Amino acid sequence: MMPAIDTVTTDEDLPQRAAIVVIGGGIIGVSAALHLARKGVDVVLCEKGRIGREQSGRNWGWVRAMGRDLAEIPLSLESQRLWGEMDRLCEAETGYRRCGILNLCETEVQLTAQRAWLDEASQYQVASKVLGPGELGDLVPKATRSFAGALITPTDGRAEPQKATPAMAAAARRFGARILEGCAVRGLDLAAGRVAGVITEKGRIACDGAILAGGAWSRLFCGNEGLDLPQLKVLGSVFATQPLPGGPETTVGGGDFAFRKRLDGGYTVARRNASISHITPDSFRLFFDFLPSLVKGWEELRLRPFGRFLEEWRMPRRWRLDEASPFEAVRVLDPEPDLPQLEEAKGKIKALFPFFSEIRMKDAWGGVIDVTPDAVPVISEVAQLPGLVIATGFSGHGFGIGPGSGKLAAELATKSTPSVDPTPFRLQRFKRATSLARPL
Repeated sequence: MMPAIDTVTTDEDLPQRAAIVVIGGGIIGVSAALHLARKGVDVVLCEKGRIGREQSGRNWGWVRAMGRDLAEIPLSLESQRLWGEMDRLCEAETGYRRCGILNLCETEVQLTAQRAWLDEASQYQVASKVLGPGELGDLVPKATRSFAGALITPTDGRAEPQKATPAMAAAARRFGARILEGCAVRGLDLAAGRVAGVITEKGRIACDGAILAGGAWSRLFCGNEGLDLPQLKVLGSVFATQPLPGGPETTVGGGDFAFRKRLDGGYTVARRNASISHITPDSFRLFFDFLPSLVKGWEELRLRPFGRFLEEWRMPRRWRLDEASPFEAVRVLDPEPDLPQLEEAKGKIKALFPFFSEIRMKDAWGGVIDVTPDAVPVISEVAQLPGLVIATGFSGHGFGIGPGSGKLAAELATKSTPSVDPTPFRLQRFKRATSLARPL
């Protein structure tokens, strides 16, 4: 069920040394490598599978500041600035369009919540505004019912997940980055208590620092390095329609549906506010860390007691660096989409918007999303492991804020002045992330 993701020409030979090694070839890692290469830093990116094949190539494709946690808004605005120059920089099509994003509200309660967010976010000069029911105009297709209003951000946009990350990776190579696919990093090599290299399945790369941008794999990697990173996984499901000429350009989200136009003229559709979480051993280990968010978002959570429990129970949590790691056993996370959830979303928009009455699923896929207890990412140096920067836990927001997040991780790794305040993203905000014993 994997979507068709553009391929990238990558490097064959394992270098002996680099200034910075980036671990993970999703949009965060690729963006970090691109920023470093443009600055003339000797950077190597290692990806255990293929570039952009996991959640970076499977998400909704939204690029938004609207509705973000206040801590993320500066990062979102910096990312939008970078998205605006990405096609030129990459000399390729990333699908980025500043089309605007509209959040439809079916009730006054929902509209009041949007006004409250806007009141708090106005300090960042976001371009969002509240619309009344008579101001929706041609922004959405003619609906079978009226809405209480909407929040719109004209400066928000969309991009193509299947194109953007590979295009950025190709650009990074053009600027001098070396990118290795099928090269899992098993762990860090430390000297005098700090990062001196990484150990890959193909050998050692000496380095001055490393950036871990491992997405859903980051907790497992950190555990083997003695860090108890509080991060769980949820399943996201998406489907693409056949081309539908004449449809809305604006990206639209409602209480339980979302759609945005694709480059091929079709739409990417998802069921909104219904996260699927498989119960795994980590669900019990991290129960109290995630309990506040579980209580707050109980109505939006769909627990699945079966499926991944035994698989993750059997997966090694510790390994030696001279033996095969779990990253070599599973190169790409390719889960089945939740088709009932997608059918629910399809039925909802068909009932609301006659324009979509004939939509059909052309393709559907699932993706694994890395989430933190507060749904804010970790982009942080690690006090216990000098030389390591972690960029993970993007909680479904990683694609849109990917360019700025990768840039911030690169700035932290090179001790450069950060483009946005990294304080809200510090690992130390989680008490659990303490040092443990490393394997021999």
